Amino acid sequence: MNRSTTAMASVLMIAGMGIVDIRPASAQEPSWAEVKCARYRRAWSEALTRQGRQGLSQDFLDRHEAFLKSGCTAKADVCPRSEEELALANMMVVAAMNAGTASTFPPFACRK
Repeated sequence: MNRSTTAMASVLMIAGMGIVDIRPASAQEPSWAEVKCARYRRAWSEALTRQGRQGLSQDFLDRHEAFLKSGCTAKADVCPRSEEELALANMMVVAAMNAGTASTFPPFACRK
């Protein structure tokens, strides 16, 4: 075996053991932050479908949409004020925890 064949065999053996990832960058797994946001986004959509939008203010919905558009990284500033908003926020905290995120992940906070 020549040197280049030996080197290629070593790379293939290491890649086969999972030590080196030789997949193209576009095929890499999403980060944990992306996974959490995708799970949360899905739960939000399902919660809105179940509960509906009645009793939810446009400000509440707009601020939550901004959180989602940020990749779930924006500062928590979605303040639930109505009973329906509070019920939805509580539902989302539970859904976020069930999805493997911390209870502090959702964007709900009321600041003065």
